Amino acid sequence: MPLVSIVLGSKSDEAVVQPTAMLLNDLGIEHEIVVASAHRTPERVREFGLTARDRGVEVIIAAAGGAAALPGALASWTTLPIIGVPVASSELKGVDALYAIAQMPPGVPVACMAIGDWGARNAALFAAQILGLKYDKIREAYDAYRKRQAAG
Repeated sequence: MPLVSIVLGSKSDEAVVQPTAMLLNDLGIEHEIVVASAHRTPERVREFGLTARDRGVEVIIAAAGGAAALPGALASWTTLPIIGVPVASSELKGVDALYAIAQMPPGVPVACMAIGDWGARNAALFAAQILGLKYDKIREAYDAYRKRQAAG
């Protein structure tokens, strides 16, 4: 059962979240990758948001470009933590997605990472921090990762 769901607005965004999946693997965190577009498949997004907790998901990472409605749409259907990753998929090179994810209205929070690869990696690490509050094994794996990072 995945603890983290990585949700993509489009199959073409899969390359952007490969660093996310790799880090989650390295930290021993079960995850899944799902494609569900806020604009093209809104019912799938709704159903996913409504059922994620019942399936054992505890954190959702949502990657989207352009209007980047996906993280906010998911947040409207669940109270699970949502981590948004802006994708550089338009002429604005992800700035539009960054603004869309960062400027959520009060009452519907979404964490916002950096655009692209940096944000994708940090999303995995932020998910590990959240899950590490509950799961000692994940906290220990994250602490070990940070020690290796500090050692250079």
